Amino acid sequence: MTKAIPHRTTLGLAILIGLTGPAVAGLPPMTVYKSPTCGCCTAWAEHLRDNGLEVRTVDLSDLGQVKAMAGVAPAQASCHTAMIDGYVIEGHVPADDIKRLLADHPPVRGLTVPGMPLGSPGMEGPRSEHYQVLTIDADGHTAVFAEH
Repeated sequence: MTKAIPHRTTLGLAILIGLTGPAVAGLPPMTVYKSPTCGCCTAWAEHLRDNGLEVRTVDLSDLGQVKAMAGVAPAQASCHTAMIDGYVIEGHVPADDIKRLLADHPPVRGLTVPGMPLGSPGMEGPRSEHYQVLTIDADGHTAVFAEH
């Protein structure tokens, strides 16, 4: 289900909803903030659903404020930003890595796949490239969480 929110709506409330929603079937729900016209964001949300995550999408014309509030630096950014169980998920992070994050509960702000690497979930095609899933810590530093 996709719900459009006007750009002028206070995003703090929208992000808070993503951080505090009730858990369903053992996994907390995820809120994905994306552009209304981005096909790879929609494909990534479908990848998550296909892997057992409950996903709600929110279409926004400008994601800059969401990324800033979530503490995602420009070098860590991708085309969509998600919130789940107090963590930020930036970009095309595979569902299994999100599940591992939720199971292990490391003391990080979240995960990111900067850019839009070919072959990552939502970016499937005839070619694939090596990419890393990075943690983002409280100070904004990154470390390798997984390699694909």
